[in-house]
Amino acid sequence: MTNLRNRFAIAALAVLLGACASKGPTQAHFDFGPLPQPAAVTAGSIAPIIVADMTGPASLDSERMHYRLLYADARQQRPYAYNQWTATPLQLMTQRLKARIAQAGVKVLSTTDAAAGAMLLRTELDDFAHNFDSATASNGTITLRASVFSAHKLVDQKSFTRSVPAPTADAAGGARALADAADALSGDVLAWLATLPAPK
Repeated sequence: MTNLRNRFAIAALAVLLGACASKGPTQAHFDFGPLPQPAAVTAGSIAPIIVADMTGPASLDSERMHYRLLYADARQQRPYAYNQWTATPLQLMTQRLKARIAQAGVKVLSTTDAAAGAMLLRTELDDFAHNFDSATASNGTITLRASVFSAHKLVDQKSFTRSVPAPTADAAGGARALADAADALSGDVLAWLATLPAPK
C-alpha cells in the first residue's frame, strides 16, 4: 500500500512539474498592422510598375526579432526570446511597399504578370533594426536602396533611411517603431517614383 501511495505521489509531482515547465512567457507575433491613411502624394504621373520582392542579408530572411544595444556592443545582434514576426522582414517590407504604392492609386504588377514596357522597381534592404541607445531609449531604423529600370536600363537609384523612436523599450515598442518607419519609407519611395520620367 505504501509503494502504491509513493507511486501516486511521484506521478502527481511529475504532472505538477510538467505543468509548471509549460507555463513560460506567452509567445507574441508582430506584423506592421493595418495600413495608415494614404500618403499625400500625387500618383497620377506614376505609370504601372513592377515591384520585385525585396532582397537583403540572410539575417533578415527569418521571422526572429532582433535588437542591438548600441551603448554596449553595436556589432552584436541579439534575438528576443519570446517574440517574432509573422513573416520575415523582407516579406513584410515587400508587402507593405506594394500595398502603400497601390493605396496611392498606382497599378502594381508582379514579375509574373507584368506588362511589356512597364518600369521595374527593385529594392534591397540594408538595415532593419531595433536599436537601443540606452536601457530606456530605442528606435526602429530601416535603410533600403531602390533602383528603377526601364527596358533593362537603369533609370535612377536612391537610398532611403528612416528612424522612428520606439514608444516602449521592448519588442512591442520596436515592432511599432519599425512599422512606422516602414510606412514613412514607403511614402518616401512613392514620392521619388513620382519624380521619375514615364517609360517611353
